[in-house]
Amino acid sequence: MTDFVPMAASGLLLAGGLLLGGFLLARSSGARIALGRRLAGAREHRVGDLADLDPAPGRPVRVVGRIRCPDPIVTARDDRLVALHRDVEVQLPDGSWRTIERLRITRRFDLWDHDGSLAIDAAEAAEPLVTLPHVWRGSVDELTDEGHVAAVERLRAEGRPPVAARSATRMVSVVERLLVLARVDATAPGVVSLRPPPGGLVISTLDLPDAMRLLGGSGRGRLIAGSVLMALGALVAVAALLGWLLFG
Repeated sequence: MTDFVPMAASGLLLAGGLLLGGFLLARSSGARIALGRRLAGAREHRVGDLADLDPAPGRPVRVVGRIRCPDPIVTARDDRLVALHRDVEVQLPDGSWRTIERLRITRRFDLWDHDGSLAIDAAEAAEPLVTLPHVWRGSVDELTDEGHVAAVERLRAEGRPPVAARSATRMVSVVERLLVLARVDATAPGVVSLRPPPGGLVISTLDLPDAMRLLGGSGRGRLIAGSVLMALGALVAVAALLGWLLFG
């Protein structure tokens, strides 16, 4: 039986390798697993139904409604928004990416339907916003903003001239229908408010199936393979521990 101890130890080492490899493979897929699990696992309610819940839910819920904002962000293209997130990055000679702009502009707004409305502050949103991003890739010379040009010149002066650039812009327009993961607080009988759960409000401009596909990342095959490896690693670990306890 003592011969089983080294076998069990080898099994645990194998399990650890499978778990780590699976985790790294799943992470490389770009999937936002935790965010997707939080959004999909919550019960869905209309805004007007929340005041009738007794008691208020102890867990965050997924609230569905429209946007009403008297003071939206107005862009140069006349988009009217309650949230604008933009990240601009440049690629360094070693292949890594350096952020040279992280823009976050938000507004407070009401999430409403015909039976009620609740105030939300978009500054309390978790990242990323669950909305289709506007992605741009190009050369560094195409960056014309003064701040971007200055950041590129600093990197060149440091001996790390950028070789490429990219940006991702996520917007929430006033015309969107939203899914919002939030905590419901009962401030008085029949009076409720929405508060950010741990990690922030999850704000999605997409219906749940589309939101889950987006949060699944672009490398769906890597996510599936990584999940299989992690499940296999867990099974090997359980088998090794049981064998250790029973025969070690």
